[in-house]
Amino acid sequence: MDHRQKDWPEWLVLAEFAVNNKAHMATKVLPFMANYGRELRMGGDIRKKGKVEKAMEFVKRMKKVHEEAEAALKKTQEDMKRQADKGRKETENWKKEDRVLLSTKDLVFKERLVMKLVD
Repeated sequence: MDHRQKDWPEWLVLAEFAVNNKAHMATKVLPFMANYGRELRMGGDIRKKGKVEKAMEFVKRMKKVHEEAEAALKKTQEDMKRQADKGRKETENWKKEDRVLLSTKDLVFKERLVMKLVD
């Protein structure tokens, strides 16, 4: 790898391969499999003509992969919500014209504030 990192386009293909060939944590499905219905392989001649799969069989197989991935994502979403809800508490209901204290710690102002009004 070039120390000036000008050769990144040459490495992009390998990075894409690595991402597409790693099972997603939630779905347990390879991204390439979810998109194309088959596993990603290294090597080989892509110009080679092989047996062509019937379109309807391919559609059925892809639908099954997508349904399984969707179910896994939904389960993961429910698990994450359940974990997040454990630490949540009910919020107060605010009404119009209620007075509240506002922390300015993380606010950015264009003009400098008078410090006696800030604290």
